[in-house]
Amino acid sequence: MDALQTLDISSWTGPFAEDQRRDAIAALESGCVLFLPRLPFALRPEEAPLLTPDLFSGRAKNISLDPSGKLKHASRETSALQAMMQRFASSAVSLVSGLFPGYAATLERARTSYRPVEIAGRKQSPIHDDTRLHVDAFPTRPMRGRRIMRLFSNVHPGDVPRVWNVGEPFADMAAKILPRVKPSSAAANWFRAATFQTRGLRSPYDDMMMGLHDNAKLDMDYQRATPKTEIRFPPGTTWLCYTDQVMHAALSGQFVLEQTFHLDVAAMGEPARAPIRVLEKMTGRSLA
Repeated sequence: MDALQTLDISSWTGPFAEDQRRDAIAALESGCVLFLPRLPFALRPEEAPLLTPDLFSGRAKNISLDPSGKLKHASRETSALQAMMQRFASSAVSLVSGLFPGYAATLERARTSYRPVEIAGRKQSPIHDDTRLHVDAFPTRPMRGRRIMRLFSNVHPGDVPRVWNVGEPFADMAAKILPRVKPSSAAANWFRAATFQTRGLRSPYDDMMMGLHDNAKLDMDYQRATPKTEIRFPPGTTWLCYTDQVMHAALSGQFVLEQTFHLDVAAMGEPARAPIRVLEKMTGRSLA
């Protein structure tokens, strides 16, 4: 299957035809990026002043909005920014719930982010450099196998695309990188949890995913040699994928909104495709 699968929908709320739902879940769970070229997130006239990098404080990667409504990493408090991000989050929830009704029972809305700064040329440490191919994993929030799905919309006011590279399938990457991943000790994981460095105890799965994330980013021979596909997402388009499964890198672009979701593996149409199940098959043991 191609790295990119296109879905021709133009509504955040549906209704969505059965064949659209079937095609969407098949593409998503197989490790594709689901591209919605006719689904813009339209800004309101009063939101145009929010299209400036000056809103970003520089203290993290992006501006974020917690599900509780708390805005973080903005250079100043602004009700307009908070309202725009909340409206985007609500639209994203409507879309994902409508396209994937089987997910609804365990679908968790996590943070919403706004990325107003051009990513190309930003100075980051190698581990935090998202222009390098990686799968997503959280160093402080153990997932214990739960999925990470992210939905993006390019709201750039001009003609600047968000440019990604998409790498090889998860299982192919893991076969190369996993032998180099060193597991954390149980004592180290207990210490992290006890000292609130993590939000609960990390599982062997979390250790493996962090190891895959870090080792892939640090291995420049892998970054250069691994197969990759460049994808350009124009302004006015939306896309989503399981970022814990899709090897991805954001190369350039500015003014992007993003919504993160977490999902139980059991809610998937094909749970065997989840990274935890792939890694358990490779290692021959339970990981969470």
